[in-house]
Amino acid sequence: MAAIDDQTALLIIDVQQGLDEPRLGRRNNPEAESNMARLLDEWRARRRPIFHVQHMSTEPDSPLRPELPGNAIKREVAPIGGEPIIQKRVNSAFIGTDLQARLEAAGLTSLIIVGLTTDHCVSSTARMARDLGFCATVVADATAAHERLSYNGKHFSGEMVHELALANLHQEFAAILTTDQVLGSN
Repeated sequence: MAAIDDQTALLIIDVQQGLDEPRLGRRNNPEAESNMARLLDEWRARRRPIFHVQHMSTEPDSPLRPELPGNAIKREVAPIGGEPIIQKRVNSAFIGTDLQARLEAAGLTSLIIVGLTTDHCVSSTARMARDLGFCATVVADATAAHERLSYNGKHFSGEMVHELALANLHQEFAAILTTDQVLGSN
């Protein structure tokens, strides 16, 4: 893990109203948004780089389609002032966006990644960040996942999905820390 300093960007991924839809199943970590907000407050107070990521789905059944209310970023982490919004159409925040160019232009090599959902867009972005040479840290209690059914019908709770996604990222693609650990290393 790289040092967390003024050159460490906070990347807030897909914290959108539509991910609260009951049809997505039960979600773990109901405190995720409040932990994201704590980190966001700290980054704002220290005038550190912040990037909001918003999923602009093209899938017909997605609650994150641009014309639906579910596309809106949640109030707890909504951008203010000139904080950039990176709009994407796929899981990784790097595909089809200028995120990599923005980070490189600013000389940023270290990312703190928070958001929704751990097993989809957070994981995809963290993996790609590492593959592109960025130092990624995923904040375990500022991310969350929904329950899932496996290909064979086996049920996995949101907590199990979340933990396995973090385990798969740990040490190879990202450091895994808590909000308190990140805030304590400032």
